[in-house]
This record gives sequence, C-alpha cells and structure tokens, in this order.
Amino acid sequence: MPRPLRLTQFTYSNLGASQLLQIYSLLFVMLFGVSCENNQEQLPPSDAANGGLILPGGFEALVVIDSAGPTRHIAVNDNGDIYAKLRFSRDKQGGTIGMRDLNGDGKADSIVRFGDYEDVGGSAVGVTIHNGYLYTSTVRQVLRNKLNPGELVPSSRTEVILTDTHPNVARNWHTTKPAAFDGKGNMYIPFGSPSDAGQDIEIYGPTGIPGGKGLDPSPEREMNAGIWRFDANKEGQVQADGTKFATGLRSIVGMTWSPLDDQLYAVVNGIDNFHTLYPDLYSSWQAAVLPSETLVRVSEGADFGWPYAYYDQLQGKNVLAPAYGGDGAIVGRAANFDNPVIGFPGHWAPMELLFYRGNQFPERYKQGVFVAFHGSTDRSPYPQAGYIVCFVPLIDGVAGDWEVFADGFAGVDTVENTGDARYRPMGLAEGPDGSLYLSESNKGKIWRVMYKGNKKEFGQQQLEEMKRLTAHKTYIKTPVEGVDNLDKGSLLEGGILYNTYCATCHQRNGEGDNNRFPPLAGSERVLGESEPLVAAILNGIQGEITVKGKTYNGYMPPHANILDDHAVASISSYIRNRWGNKASPISPSEVSTIRAKVVK
Repeated sequence: MPRPLRLTQFTYSNLGASQLLQIYSLLFVMLFGVSCENNQEQLPPSDAANGGLILPGGFEALVVIDSAGPTRHIAVNDNGDIYAKLRFSRDKQGGTIGMRDLNGDGKADSIVRFGDYEDVGGSAVGVTIHNGYLYTSTVRQVLRNKLNPGELVPSSRTEVILTDTHPNVARNWHTTKPAAFDGKGNMYIPFGSPSDAGQDIEIYGPTGIPGGKGLDPSPEREMNAGIWRFDANKEGQVQADGTKFATGLRSIVGMTWSPLDDQLYAVVNGIDNFHTLYPDLYSSWQAAVLPSETLVRVSEGADFGWPYAYYDQLQGKNVLAPAYGGDGAIVGRAANFDNPVIGFPGHWAPMELLFYRGNQFPERYKQGVFVAFHGSTDRSPYPQAGYIVCFVPLIDGVAGDWEVFADGFAGVDTVENTGDARYRPMGLAEGPDGSLYLSESNKGKIWRVMYKGNKKEFGQQQLEEMKRLTAHKTYIKTPVEGVDNLDKGSLLEGGILYNTYCATCHQRNGEGDNNRFPPLAGSERVLGESEPLVAAILNGIQGEITVKGKTYNGYMPPHANILDDHAVASISSYIRNRWGNKASPISPSEVSTIRAKVVK
C-alpha cells in the first residue's frame, strides 16, 4: 500500500484562488502519479524469459496456463476471468473453458470446462463478451449466456441467437462465425465461402482442379463469402433474418468493431494453391507469397472481389484471379472492387485482431490494431511463415508498416512443415488492467503480456531492436526466390494432385479397383527405390505389371509434360506416406535427376 498523503499542517485562510488552484493541481498530479505507479507495482511477476516470447523493450509476459487444450479465441471479463473456446466439443464436457486467478499471481488456479452444446465440424471459433453476455460461436450456432457477478461458469439459460441451417455446414470450408458488435444493438457474422476459389464445388470439390475455371457469376456469393448483420439480442434467428452487409470475402476468422473510427474491421484469409492449380501462370515462389492476407475496413455494401479477384501486396493492387482469366498481371474488373487497409504476406492465416484501449501500454498502441497469425500450411517448397502477433499502426484509417510485436511461438528457426511449429498464435484479448492476453491452438497455452517500462521513453529504439531480432527469421521475411527453396515436396499439394490425376483409377484409399489398376497401399513398387514410382508418373505405364502377387494390365498416361518436378515429388511423397505406407519422401531435385534419365 502506498503511504497516504497528509497535509494536516497546511493553512488555507490566506491563500488566493490562483494559489489554491496550483495546490489542488499539484495534489492531483501527485495522487495520479501514485495511482499509476501503484498499478505498475500491482502487476504480477513475469516468467523467466517471458515464457518464451520475444517482445519489444519494456514488455514482459507470464504464462497464465500452459495447456488448456486446442483453444481458439479468448475473452477476458471485467473481473479478470478468462474464457477460451475449444476447437470443438463432442465429449459432452463442454467446449468453453473458464479460468480464474485466485491468489493474484497471474496464473489460472480455477479451470472449468462448461457449455451445454455440441459442435459439428472442426473450425469453431468465437468467444466474446458484450453487454454482460458471453457470446459463444460454434460452426453451426451463435449462443449467449448472461454473466452474473461473481460467477465463473454462467448459470443462466443458454440462448440460441443464430443458427446456420445450411445442410452442409459441418463440411463446408470457412464456416467460422466470430461475432462483432457495433454498439447500436447489431451483431455481425461472416458466412465464409464453401470453396477455395469459386470452381464448381459439386463437381470438383472445394479445392478445384488444375486449370479449372470459376463459375461466373459465382453462386457462392449469394449466401456465402460475406458478412451479415443481425439483431444482437433476438433469439432464434437464421441467416435469412439478417441483412447482407458486405460481400467478396472468402474466409474471416477474426472480426471486430473499431473504436478508432466506429467501423467494422476484419482479417481475411486468401486463396491457396496457385502453383498447384495454375503451374503455367504462377511459380512455386509466387504461390508461396501470394495472394495477400488482408486487413479490411468494411462499410455497408463493400465488395472485396472474391472469387473474381485477389489483392497482390507486391504490386499493391487488386488483380484478376486465375480462375477468371487472370495471369497475375491482368487487372480487368478487379479494379472495381474495394481495396484492403493493408496486405500481409500470403498464407500467414490471420486469426484475430484487437484494438487496444487500455492505459498500461505506451500510447502508440492505442492508434492501431494487433493481429494474430496462425501460420501457413501451403508455402512449400519455401519455408512456412507467419506464427507471430503483429501490430499495424492506423491513423485515420490509413495503415503504416506492420511490426512484429510478439515472436517466439514457432520455437524453431525454419518451419518446414506446419507441424514443426511448437505453438500457433490464435486469440487476442485485453484484460481490465490493460494487459494483453495471447493464446495458441496447439496446446492451449495462454500468455499475459504487460508493460513495465517507462512509457515516455518507449519509441524508435525499442522498435528497431525488435526489428533486428526478427527481420531475418525465415517464417517472417520474404523468401528469396530460388535461394530459400528447401527442395521439399508438399504432402498437401500431393494430396490435391493425387485426387485430380490418380484417384479415379487407384481410388482415394489407394487400394486400386482390384481389376485393371493396382493398389498403391503396401505396393513394393511404391515403397522401394524412388525411380520406379517417379518414372511411372512421368512416362506412364503400358502392359502387364505385377503388384503384391497379382498381374494388372491397365493403362496409365504419362504426366511428364503436365507436372513439374515439385508436383511429381509431392505426389510421390504423398503416396509413400499414405494408407499405412511408410517410406522416405522424394525431393524435387531427385525427380529432376530421374526425369533427365528416363524421359526421352
């Protein structure tokens, strides 16, 4: 406790009004200074090495909980209670976790799972506190419970505010439903696109096929790929009860209302697989860095162009999508769509955004937005990237250059495959004292970030030091074309190409048709030396072959003129590691050597 200020010896009778004003002003400054100093002193001790995080100078962190489970978004109540949404809930134990610090050390002591709902699918996100209610989003529904004072687990009835009645909601892509509120009684919910880039999902599936054309006009834009506005307090709503607010938005996982300009903001995940689907138009390097993930300022009637266009952060403009006649340079009708506030590197997977309003951090952090990046899955053969929390300065809706605010999640210098990353940033929330809470989705680790430095001294020196510590990380910097190529195939790309070129004959389970086409599961031609498999993909096969003691006489067409070395390496590695197969992956350079030897 600070020592109380005592002014018992002061005599006021002979002081003028101006002198009294000076004394009162001095007293206010002294009391305010003690209050601020006291708040700093009341912050709990940080963990050694900030719990593994790399932060700007003056910032420290502690681990609130080490492993809550596969958490998605988080929220913090006015009393400091933390709520986390699990990825799914199918075990009747509930899909929300409530956490409370009982002794003031910053750690979660009381941890309770609750929630009388069952999830479908695996992309549930969204837990938000608004007007005394805990809003929880599943893939299918938006629910809410009244938070009564003192309760960690709400005892109130669960209200079903919104239900997605689409028959395929559980298996559609991009079905997350984060909720945002405008302060006027309205709730905003995104309905993401079922497909990646607008091809015919009924024929080709959500990924599409190499060289495929997009449906024009896109039927998905009618009831998907946009944001709808609803009554935040009305139970039993369905999508038709809402108003379409904006369109052309492929996949939104993070969305919030900004106090800076009283506008809706969202982070958008862009199209995948440019090189896999359009190898003649995009190199593997271009596919690694494009298209941009974006931060958008959403006004009513806005159209950001999906699936007809995408934002290219390297060129700083919207360009026509390849499924609609684009080649990476043609603009065409893309010029008619709204531009984002800022474009981030491709495939970083932004999951959440937060406008900081507290007084604990330096003032500059109240003029911008924090963004959490989950990290990429499909940048191969270049390193996977993202896995950070960044800060974007914003003044009058105009963004400055993004800055790395929190690093250290990945735990490795180079993320070759997504599974290499130790932690994947996911959720952001602000505590009542101005601390910033960060969550990750692998284990459910949650950090509390606090500022304990001198706010007046924070500035360019700390930012430059942070840049020095992070600028050359392979999961942050723009890869150098060719130089940073890891010479690895991609199992993700291999799966897409296998289902396009191979599954019709060899079946999706790799068992063949038991007649003309042999099995790949357990095949000695697959699990042995790499050359027979690669040569078969390149040159095709005619005539009889024996696999697992049985003779087959089907025809396999050549693919040497269709698939490049990376594609062949990806398919080969996929086959050698599926359906119980356990064989070493094949690299693009190995394919190149075999191609030179066997293709005439």
